[in-house]
Amino acid sequence: MSAISLLRCIAVIPALAAACGPALAESTFPSKPIQFIVPYPPGGSNDLFARAIGKRLAETFGKPVIVDNRSGAGGSVGAGLAAKAAPDGHTLVIVSSSFTTNAAVQSGLAFDPVKSFTPVALVGKGPMILAVAPTVPAKTAAEFFALARSKPGKLNYASSGPGSINQFATELLIGAAGIQMTHVPYKGMGPAVNDLIAGHVDVLVASVPSLMSQLKAGKARGIGVTTLSASPVAPGLPPLADAGAKGYNVELWWGVLAPAGVPKEIVAKLNAEINRALATAEMKEFLVREGAVPAPTSAEQFGILIRSDIQRWQKVAKDAGIQPE
Repeated sequence: MSAISLLRCIAVIPALAAACGPALAESTFPSKPIQFIVPYPPGGSNDLFARAIGKRLAETFGKPVIVDNRSGAGGSVGAGLAAKAAPDGHTLVIVSSSFTTNAAVQSGLAFDPVKSFTPVALVGKGPMILAVAPTVPAKTAAEFFALARSKPGKLNYASSGPGSINQFATELLIGAAGIQMTHVPYKGMGPAVNDLIAGHVDVLVASVPSLMSQLKAGKARGIGVTTLSASPVAPGLPPLADAGAKGYNVELWWGVLAPAGVPKEIVAKLNAEINRALATAEMKEFLVREGAVPAPTSAEQFGILIRSDIQRWQKVAKDAGIQPE
């Protein structure tokens, strides 16, 4: 081979490598166990959903999926660890709606909620429930709104803490329904629910799993859901938007992120497998039991949801003066 021919061959090698790189990355992924970070303690919705999705990914990929609970700072500790991981698709983190409410009010985070992550897949969506204490005479959302308007600022609402998704959802409802209520923050959902059923607070907007057992037992009264349409996870409860809170819509969601910079081919592979799992009857039944319905979508659409949610909650925080704990 002449020197010129040799040089031509050498010059072609980088181009061939670049062309083959994406296909190689996809074909060899995963090459080791996947770490699935849950930024909350075991037993919550994030943890349960991560374990269900992780089980399906392990079966499909033939590699272990290790669920790693890293709680702290309202989910920011686990998210921060994921943001710093190698961008090879072997580290994932499951986040929920509170990821965007935290981003709307918390300054000094160790990561950028948008730039530090690669959206992978949305897992599920679900409504919240507006529940009132047994001492509140309103039987419907329309009756409750009328009661609240007749007593501006006299009714109080509970939340699981300052800057929580419960506070954001309720403040948005206050604006949509044209009412006034006083915020009573608690340190967690358990104490908030206990004081609701005891009649120490009048109102609580919370997830279906947080409230449903108390509602079924008659210890509190559910009068509507926060979504624009009725939901199979809260049968019989009408949308609050139909009862005087025009356009009101708050939907909890859960989704999977990876560190920024993960190759698109790997993201596409993970997205396809998660969506395939969500399409199974087993997963649908599981999610509904836990207060959600499957929400398969593209990674790009999930990214749009995150960005739009942060902007929305920033406006709510500014208008309502919401501050983190």
